[in-house]
Amino acid sequence: MPSIRIELFIHAPAEVIFDLARSIDIHAKSTAQTRERPIAGRTSGLIELGETVTWEAIHFGIKQQLTAKITEMERPSYFVDEQVRGAFKSFKHTHEFIQAEGGRTRMIDIFEYSSPMGVLGILADKWFLEAYMRDFLLQRNLYIKSEAEKAMKEK
Repeated sequence: MPSIRIELFIHAPAEVIFDLARSIDIHAKSTAQTRERPIAGRTSGLIELGETVTWEAIHFGIKQQLTAKITEMERPSYFVDEQVRGAFKSFKHTHEFIQAEGGRTRMIDIFEYSSPMGVLGILADKWFLEAYMRDFLLQRNLYIKSEAEKAMKEK
Protein backbone atom coordinates (compact mmCIF):
# COMPACT_ATOMS: atom_id res chain seq x y z
CA MET A 1 0.00 0.00 0.00
CA PRO A 2 1.64 3.28 -1.09
CA SER A 3 1.96 6.06 1.47
CA ILE A 4 2.62 9.65 0.46
CA ARG A 5 3.85 12.11 3.09
CA ILE A 6 4.08 15.83 2.47
CA GLU A 7 5.26 18.35 5.07
CA LEU A 8 5.11 22.13 4.79
CA PHE A 9 5.76 24.95 7.22
CA ILE A 10 3.15 27.66 6.95
CA HIS A 11 3.35 31.12 8.54
CA ALA A 12 -0.13 31.00 10.10
CA PRO A 13 -1.79 29.56 13.20
CA ALA A 14 -2.91 25.92 13.16
CA GLU A 15 -6.57 26.98 13.55
CA VAL A 16 -6.48 28.94 10.29
CA ILE A 17 -4.82 26.14 8.32
CA PHE A 18 -7.09 23.48 9.84
CA ASP A 19 -10.17 25.32 8.60
CA LEU A 20 -8.70 25.97 5.16
CA ALA A 21 -7.80 22.29 4.80
CA ARG A 22 -11.36 21.16 5.55
CA SER A 23 -13.06 23.87 3.50
CA ILE A 24 -15.07 22.44 0.62
CA ASP A 25 -14.78 25.77 -1.22
CA ILE A 26 -10.98 25.94 -0.87
CA HIS A 27 -10.69 22.30 -1.93
CA ALA A 28 -12.62 23.02 -5.14
CA LYS A 29 -10.41 26.06 -5.91
CA SER A 30 -7.20 24.17 -5.13
CA THR A 31 -8.11 21.35 -7.53
CA ALA A 32 -9.32 23.47 -10.44
CA GLN A 33 -6.92 21.65 -12.78
CA THR A 34 -9.08 18.51 -12.48
CA ARG A 35 -12.37 20.45 -12.46
CA GLU A 36 -13.13 18.94 -9.07
CA ARG A 37 -16.49 19.97 -7.67
CA PRO A 38 -18.71 18.78 -4.82
CA ILE A 39 -21.94 17.15 -6.00
CA ALA A 40 -23.40 15.47 -2.88
CA GLY A 41 -23.11 15.45 0.89
CA ARG A 42 -21.46 18.60 2.24
CA THR A 43 -21.09 20.85 -0.83
CA SER A 44 -19.84 24.09 0.77
CA GLY A 45 -18.40 25.44 3.99
CA LEU A 46 -16.39 23.45 6.52
CA ILE A 47 -16.81 19.69 6.56
CA GLU A 48 -17.33 18.22 10.04
CA LEU A 49 -16.79 14.89 11.78
CA GLY A 50 -19.07 12.19 10.36
CA GLU A 51 -19.97 14.15 7.23
CA THR A 52 -19.35 13.01 3.67
CA VAL A 53 -18.66 14.81 0.43
CA THR A 54 -18.88 13.38 -3.07
CA TRP A 55 -16.47 14.93 -5.53
CA GLU A 56 -16.69 14.77 -9.30
CA ALA A 57 -13.46 15.37 -11.20
CA ILE A 58 -11.58 14.51 -14.33
CA HIS A 59 -8.43 12.44 -13.81
CA PHE A 60 -6.54 10.87 -16.72
CA GLY A 61 -9.23 12.18 -19.07
CA ILE A 62 -11.99 10.23 -17.29
CA LYS A 63 -14.83 11.78 -15.29
CA GLN A 64 -14.88 10.13 -11.88
CA GLN A 65 -16.75 10.39 -8.60
CA LEU A 66 -15.33 9.79 -5.15
CA THR A 67 -17.09 9.95 -1.78
CA ALA A 68 -15.02 10.59 1.34
CA LYS A 69 -16.08 10.69 4.99
CA ILE A 70 -14.48 12.52 7.90
CA THR A 71 -13.81 9.65 10.32
CA GLU A 72 -11.65 11.42 12.94
CA MET A 73 -11.28 15.05 13.97
CA GLU A 74 -9.67 16.99 16.78
CA ARG A 75 -9.68 20.71 16.10
CA PRO A 76 -7.13 22.19 15.36
CA SER A 77 -4.69 19.26 15.53
CA TYR A 78 -5.84 16.78 12.89
CA PHE A 79 -8.60 15.22 10.85
CA VAL A 80 -8.87 12.07 8.77
CA ASP A 81 -10.92 11.43 5.66
CA GLU A 82 -11.45 7.97 4.20
CA GLN A 83 -12.92 6.81 0.92
CA VAL A 84 -16.45 5.46 1.09
CA ARG A 85 -16.81 4.97 -2.70
CA GLY A 86 -14.50 5.70 -5.58
CA ALA A 87 -11.71 4.67 -7.87
CA PHE A 88 -9.32 3.49 -5.17
CA LYS A 89 -9.73 0.14 -3.46
CA SER A 90 -9.37 2.24 -0.29
CA PHE A 91 -7.66 5.32 1.07
CA LYS A 92 -7.00 7.03 4.38
CA HIS A 93 -5.92 10.66 4.31
CA THR A 94 -4.56 12.13 7.55
CA HIS A 95 -4.10 15.90 7.92
CA GLU A 96 -2.00 17.04 10.90
CA PHE A 97 -1.33 20.58 12.11
CA ILE A 98 1.41 21.16 14.68
CA GLN A 99 1.97 24.65 16.03
CA ALA A 100 5.67 25.53 15.78
CA GLU A 101 7.78 28.44 16.95
CA GLY A 102 7.63 31.85 15.32
CA GLY A 103 3.92 31.71 14.50
CA ARG A 104 4.42 28.87 12.06
CA THR A 105 2.50 25.61 11.73
CA ARG A 106 3.88 22.34 10.45
CA MET A 107 1.26 20.79 8.17
CA ILE A 108 1.71 17.07 7.61
CA ASP A 109 -0.36 15.31 4.98
CA ILE A 110 -0.29 11.50 4.87
CA PHE A 111 -2.18 9.76 2.08
CA GLU A 112 -2.27 5.96 2.26
CA TYR A 113 -4.10 4.16 -0.50
CA SER A 114 -4.65 0.85 -2.16
CA SER A 115 -5.27 0.62 -5.88
CA PRO A 116 -7.84 -1.70 -7.41
CA MET A 117 -7.05 -4.42 -9.99
CA GLY A 118 -4.41 -6.39 -8.07
CA VAL A 119 -1.09 -6.61 -9.89
CA LEU A 120 -2.19 -4.11 -12.56
CA GLY A 121 -2.95 -1.60 -9.80
CA ILE A 122 0.46 -2.17 -8.21
CA LEU A 123 2.14 -1.59 -11.58
CA ALA A 124 0.07 1.57 -12.13
CA ASP A 125 1.27 2.83 -8.74
CA LYS A 126 4.90 2.31 -9.67
CA TRP A 127 4.61 3.68 -13.21
CA PHE A 128 2.51 6.81 -12.68
CA LEU A 129 -0.21 6.87 -10.00
CA GLU A 130 1.95 7.49 -6.93
CA ALA A 131 3.78 10.37 -8.65
CA TYR A 132 0.48 11.78 -9.92
CA MET A 133 -1.07 11.68 -6.44
CA ARG A 134 2.04 13.22 -4.83
CA ASP A 135 1.93 16.13 -7.29
CA PHE A 136 -1.86 16.51 -6.87
CA LEU A 137 -1.57 16.67 -3.06
CA LEU A 138 1.46 18.97 -3.14
CA GLN A 139 -0.33 21.45 -5.42
CA ARG A 140 -3.35 21.41 -3.10
CA ASN A 141 -1.17 21.95 -0.02
CA LEU A 142 0.74 24.80 -1.66
CA TYR A 143 -2.60 26.44 -2.42
CA ILE A 144 -3.62 26.14 1.25
CA LYS A 145 -0.24 27.57 2.29
CA SER A 146 -0.69 30.52 -0.06
CA GLU A 147 -4.22 31.24 1.19
CA ALA A 148 -3.23 30.98 4.85
CA GLU A 149 -0.21 33.25 4.49
CA LYS A 150 -2.21 35.74 2.42
CA ALA A 151 -4.86 35.84 5.17
CA MET A 152 -2.17 36.55 7.77
CA LYS A 153 -0.77 39.46 5.72
CA GLU A 154 -4.25 40.96 5.44
CA LYS A 155 -4.70 41.01 9.24
